[in-house]
Amino acid sequence: MPSSLHASDAFFSVHQLTRAIRIAGFGIVSLYAGAAMAEDAPAQAALEEVEVTADGSQVVLSTEYAGGQVARGGRAGILGNLDMMDSPFFSTSYTSNLMLHQQAVSVADVLQNDPTVRVATGFGNFQELYLIRGFPVFSDDMTYNGVFGILPRQFVASQLLERVEVFRGASAFLNGAAPGGSGLGGGVNLVPKRAPGQALTQVTAGVEGNGNVYGALDLARRFGEGDSSGVRINLVERAGETAVEDQERDLSVFSVGYDYTGERLRLSADLGYQNHHIDAPRPAVTPLGAIPKAPDADTNFAQPWTYTDEEQIFGVVRGEYDLTDSTSAWLALGMRDGTESNVLANPSAMADGATSTYRFDNAREDKVLSGETGIRTSFDTASVGHTVTVSASTFALESANAYAFSSFAGFAGDLYNPVAADAPAADFFVGGSLTNPHVTEKTDVSSLAISDMLSLLDDRLLVTLGLRQQNIETRYFDYNSGSPLSSYDDSALTPVAAVVVKPSETISLYANYIEGLQPGEIAPAVSGGTPVSNVGEVLEPYSSEQFEAGVKYDGGSFGGSLSAFTTSKPSSFVQDGVFDTFGEQRNRGLELSLFGQPLENVRLIGGATLLNAEMTSTAGNLHEGNDAIGAPRVQFNLNAEWDLAGVPGLTLEARGLHTGSQYADAANTIEVGSWNRVDLGARYLTAIGDKPMTLKARVQNVADDNNWVSVGGYPGANYLVLGEPRTFLLSASLDF
Repeated sequence: MPSSLHASDAFFSVHQLTRAIRIAGFGIVSLYAGAAMAEDAPAQAALEEVEVTADGSQVVLSTEYAGGQVARGGRAGILGNLDMMDSPFFSTSYTSNLMLHQQAVSVADVLQNDPTVRVATGFGNFQELYLIRGFPVFSDDMTYNGVFGILPRQFVASQLLERVEVFRGASAFLNGAAPGGSGLGGGVNLVPKRAPGQALTQVTAGVEGNGNVYGALDLARRFGEGDSSGVRINLVERAGETAVEDQERDLSVFSVGYDYTGERLRLSADLGYQNHHIDAPRPAVTPLGAIPKAPDADTNFAQPWTYTDEEQIFGVVRGEYDLTDSTSAWLALGMRDGTESNVLANPSAMADGATSTYRFDNAREDKVLSGETGIRTSFDTASVGHTVTVSASTFALESANAYAFSSFAGFAGDLYNPVAADAPAADFFVGGSLTNPHVTEKTDVSSLAISDMLSLLDDRLLVTLGLRQQNIETRYFDYNSGSPLSSYDDSALTPVAAVVVKPSETISLYANYIEGLQPGEIAPAVSGGTPVSNVGEVLEPYSSEQFEAGVKYDGGSFGGSLSAFTTSKPSSFVQDGVFDTFGEQRNRGLELSLFGQPLENVRLIGGATLLNAEMTSTAGNLHEGNDAIGAPRVQFNLNAEWDLAGVPGLTLEARGLHTGSQYADAANTIEVGSWNRVDLGARYLTAIGDKPMTLKARVQNVADDNNWVSVGGYPGANYLVLGEPRTFLLSASLDF
């Protein structure tokens, strides 16, 4: 099966077809608006007779599973929301209840519950980064209500979210190619909060670490005939020192979400604002040879003059309309306007903790427009049911950037005895103006997809087939002059084939073949110290192949899944003077996931991952058969909640994490040891007068262990991230 195709004159214009569908989509929006006005009349009386399910919906959410910590299903790209037993893929959808009870600050805190995910940071910055099946998922490549590129790049506050949906495996067919170039091992979709059935006015106050205090307002109302419309508003303010010494976080968040459910029309619209600033953020450390011993977990070896700051405004509108009882159309449009500025100083460290550090400043301004549209219809041919979907997507990024370095000779320091240094001038190596950066990158990604979900044997056999044709165009510009430097424009075809067999109501067997897609690299002048003869050549898109098979169990109150997968990822290096796609990494593994409420007063989330990330083809065969950098062979998670029958309203919580050792070099000569973490918590539901109040207390990293918790994250890099120290979280929520 071919995994990629060159663009040619004979190739139909995806751009033109996408534009046509987008124009049609705007017509659908006008139809939506007219239908909404029409439904405000007596037709609303029929709403109570209409049962809306989440299966295939692009707007309506799947119901919660027993225990309320995860949902029964989640988004599977253009296929919409699928029940976990019908989906030929493996995913978990974490609910806002879990986030609230655990006092989660960001998406990273939520994903600490997932046995297939480990959290790292970006390369030289403080972007939250998620490793799924050993491959990175950049925060740029998360989707917001199914739309790429809309979310804040560095950090996303949990108070914005109704669901955090983790999809395991490649998804180029389902969602299109991730515009940031990651996502081969999985993806993360964030769902904005929705107004519940009952009115909500909740005020929360709390403290974290060494005095990082916060306050939050969560307000929701439903209105209209049959409560067809809902509005939810969230406000959050955080300020003060975290558990890391002298590291201060300021966070301002605002969001407003609207949803509407009519007889045929379903709408959602969300607008968010986030301003996130950290003074003296503790940086990652690059090892120079052997791994230095991890410092005390609360030690801050950041320079006091460093900071990271990002301010983002973003929004997305999504609607779907039932044209007939068997045909629906949808449209989603999103935008983001963001600015970032950083003054950083990331140390490189010897085995004894001695460091050398230089200053790095950068500024970034992004403007993003993103969207998708599609139509889905269901029909039967003989005894076979079909659900055919046609979808088009588009993504456009304009990014302005500038940077400035101090002398690479750097200044000396020590991980175990940090000393403040005078800030060196960032004038040694400069690109562009930090106060007025030029546009340095423009990226356009468009695609057209078609799929057919076939249902046979009274829905006991489900088969999914599909193709997505994708075009990726990127243009690079000089930092100083803004003049064009190089460009990339290529296309690829990514298929999917998947099957689900349900031998009983409680068992579902599944298997899939699906591909991932990344933009091809542009041959540099020099790679790894070797001159390149094909400088400037644009390589074909990288298509990675994934095979997966598994079994799912749904006992009504307790469920789980077990899966096996193999994913191959191409890589590029120089051979005989030519830079091309010669290399390969193959990640194979087993994943176990458990969730639900096995007993009336006990809730569990947990599982394990066994991973073998092997370099199967390397430059000069030097590292063939070695483990990839930063890919632990074992991961284990277990989160438990216990409602004490003897003390009504009291719930105890415990969470344990284990991560195996990781190599920090391609030669597998230096290694970061395994680490464990235990978190404990409690919450108590009481009342002040007739107003419900929830008191929550939590201790993370109870033993205050000192560990390097991740290696790298950016492909090929081996920087180390120190784990968070023992952290106390206290909060009280009052419902009015």
